[in-house]
Amino acid sequence: MTDLKKYLEISPEVQKALDEGRPVVALESTIISHGMPYPQNVETALNVEKIIRDNGAVPATTAIIGGKLRVGLSKDEIDYIGKKGLKVTKASRRDIPVLVARGEDGATTVAATMILANLAGVSVFATGGIGGVHRGAETTMDISADLEELASTPVMVICAGAKSILDLGLTLEYLETHGVSVLGYQTEELPAFFTRKSGFKVDYRMDTPKELAAAFKAKNDLGLRGGMVVANPIPEEYAMDADYISKSIAEAIDEANAKGIKGKDTTPFLLDKLEKITGGSSLKANIQLVYNNAKVATQIACELSRM
Repeated sequence: MTDLKKYLEISPEVQKALDEGRPVVALESTIISHGMPYPQNVETALNVEKIIRDNGAVPATTAIIGGKLRVGLSKDEIDYIGKKGLKVTKASRRDIPVLVARGEDGATTVAATMILANLAGVSVFATGGIGGVHRGAETTMDISADLEELASTPVMVICAGAKSILDLGLTLEYLETHGVSVLGYQTEELPAFFTRKSGFKVDYRMDTPKELAAAFKAKNDLGLRGGMVVANPIPEEYAMDADYISKSIAEAIDEANAKGIKGKDTTPFLLDKLEKITGGSSLKANIQLVYNNAKVATQIACELSRM
């Protein structure tokens, strides 16, 4: 078997927590490089890590730096990814071996973060929203690799649902086909990232972090492959008006289509366009939902570490 140490570097803080059976929460780095401008991206990333520490777990921000798969970054390394910004490759599963072989940098997407977290032995991951089936995918076949990763990699992903720029109904259908449970935290309805409601139901409502942890433990104990999605709605006070955000998304999608923007460039373009259309309100909402997801993920990780 290949010696993972050649490729994988776990920070001493994260490794110590894992060795001692203490809770660890994984974090992605695409949100740092591609999610918002510097220095707000770095401030947000460090605030997320602080929330996790304040709630009793160890944060493990992931990235590829100089070809090394890194689980647990220092403040300087987070600043490095933040400053480099869009020049860092947005890395999903397909990009990992090439970036490693070339000794290059990569900002981890949901899919790549799940892979790195699983290699390190981290089971819980907090993000903003997962990728999914893009609108019009019946002709474009534009489906995020995040969904395939959820079908195969045993990591619990805490998110504010799928990004509202996607086709949420088809995203749920895809997850169901691949046997991925979508669990609503204190909700029966799938949140739509910026808004708390979507009109689509989750598979199961669960009201406590302990219930969520127990479901994930049972899945792993039974040897069932794949991960789980915890859909955690954006806090009421930061939620955006559903009609307003839907209209704004439609406007952004029309512009993306007119400019021929496709593939992995689509989501960053649409989120950036939404921020401009909403006068920055969507970015503020994005930051708050990430903070909320980090807190809930930490509560789940703490429960899981006690089981």
